[in-house]
Amino acid sequence: MRQAIMVLVALATAGAAAASEAPAPLPGWMAGAWEQTASENRWADEYWTPPRGGIMIGAARIGKGEGLGIFEHTRIMRKADGTLAFFAQPFGRPAAEFPMVATGDRMIEFANPAHDYPQRIRYWREGDRLKARISLMDGSKAHDWDYGPPGG
Repeated sequence: MRQAIMVLVALATAGAAAASEAPAPLPGWMAGAWEQTASENRWADEYWTPPRGGIMIGAARIGKGEGLGIFEHTRIMRKADGTLAFFAQPFGRPAAEFPMVATGDRMIEFANPAHDYPQRIRYWREGDRLKARISLMDGSKAHDWDYGPPGG
């Protein structure tokens, strides 16, 4: 009987500890306007609202010269179960969901192995730079961005 009580106490304590773990915060360190100017007159910019109401709303554009190649509506939001997910809508198409798989100090990563491309999306900060990488699950076909403040 004493052993059964000890097991129940251990299970209750473990459950309480798991329940008290705070959910991952929205990545407020991504908020702001970001741009990248590359060679051959190529450019990219990305915008993120500060976290509010369980969501960050983003937008991105990639182009060359005065021409627009890609635009995308994005959001990072807290779902009903408390987890975070990244939603991407390139060209306004229906959203693809990428659940959060890792987070750290000024780093967040999302993945969806069932998506064609990308399957993995990672953001991180290095000083005043916002870095981004998309790839397949195994890290192949990686594409990186190195954003700075506008005009920087």
